[in-house]
Amino acid sequence: MSDQLQIASAAFIVMCELAKKKEKKNVRKRRWWMSQIYRDNEDRGSNMINSIKNDVNVFHFQNFTRMSSEDFEKIICLVGPLIYKQNTNMRPAITVQIRLAVTLRFLATGDSYSSLQYLFKISKQIISTIIPEVCSALVKVLKTYVKMPSTPNEWLRIAERFGTMWNYPNCIGAMDGKHVVLQSPINSGSEFYNYKSFFSIVLFALVDADYNFLFVDVGCQGRISDGGVFKNSELFRKIERGNLNLPPPMPLPGKNIDLPYVILSDEAFALTTNVMKPYYWTHNVGSKERVFNYRLSRARRTVENVFGISSAVFRVLRKPLLLEPERAQIVVMAIVHLHNFLRQSKMSKNIYNPPGTFDREEEGQIIHGSWRRGENASSLLPIRNIPRRPPLNAQEIREQFADYFLTDGSLPWQNA
Repeated sequence: MSDQLQIASAAFIVMCELAKKKEKKNVRKRRWWMSQIYRDNEDRGSNMINSIKNDVNVFHFQNFTRMSSEDFEKIICLVGPLIYKQNTNMRPAITVQIRLAVTLRFLATGDSYSSLQYLFKISKQIISTIIPEVCSALVKVLKTYVKMPSTPNEWLRIAERFGTMWNYPNCIGAMDGKHVVLQSPINSGSEFYNYKSFFSIVLFALVDADYNFLFVDVGCQGRISDGGVFKNSELFRKIERGNLNLPPPMPLPGKNIDLPYVILSDEAFALTTNVMKPYYWTHNVGSKERVFNYRLSRARRTVENVFGISSAVFRVLRKPLLLEPERAQIVVMAIVHLHNFLRQSKMSKNIYNPPGTFDREEEGQIIHGSWRRGENASSLLPIRNIPRRPPLNAQEIREQFADYFLTDGSLPWQNA
């Protein structure tokens, strides 16, 4: 090949490369990185949140987030370091404020991700990652609000509250379990399919006399019976091992027989030395069995009220959760921690539980709380009841409580 041909070939190659570079420079820049619906509102809902927060009528913000603006800012400060994202060259990051607002609105309404994307101008794919992330962060930063007592003195304070508020001595809590309805999980077979013919996970809880969660176990498969749910919990294992650090048995007021401190339950659980349940069947008015059932169910209303209030305020629990069991578990745990946080907050307590929320008793008559309106719409459903033969010592303890209540004149029982 001649020198002239080599030079011409090299020049041609150089010219082609220069032409390609020029083409790249002249390529029209992409007009947007997101769909038109999201590009029209690049503040990602910040203006909407700020306008609701600054509205003269504070009810709008409280109804939107289920809390006061002060507590909203407090939670932002707590979860901010865990959910903060940096801006990129492509687009600004979604702020902590919006991430928290999306999550709280989802919990408050149970709206689908598709519905929330039109409200906040954020794609449902991003929302599906935001909500589990924020719920996990809420559980981490609010974990001190859900704490089971660890010393005898702490248990005694709870027992004193049950004795003062509900006239049930030697009581350290009320427990119950509920099915949380799910859509059919992928490739799960009948693992989450319960006896009522729908898919669910179980929310098991122990609460105190002031409507606070003390212990929670979420995620047990719906097919497992009541006994299996309780026996799979850490609470049962601690009771069996004697690791709850309960106070020593004490006699009931005016009595001289030592009785252990007990947890109140319904018929779905087995009667043991530390778990009291009602007598079976219907008993005559004025009988000690009837009086005992009345006193027990009266004190056990605390756990029913806690479940009812949680599902009335966080209405995501009133619908089947369209989530996989792992994510549904995170969502339910976030609601549990928010419940205790709002119950103990001076700013949000009356917003979360306004007067008339709880069941109350007036002149021997039970007045239902406002949360019971539409309670049938809740997806928290009772767990399965399987009768069991209780041990003799547990029956003797129940008899002692029944005898005490029959002679105790602190409450009218004639209509029990």
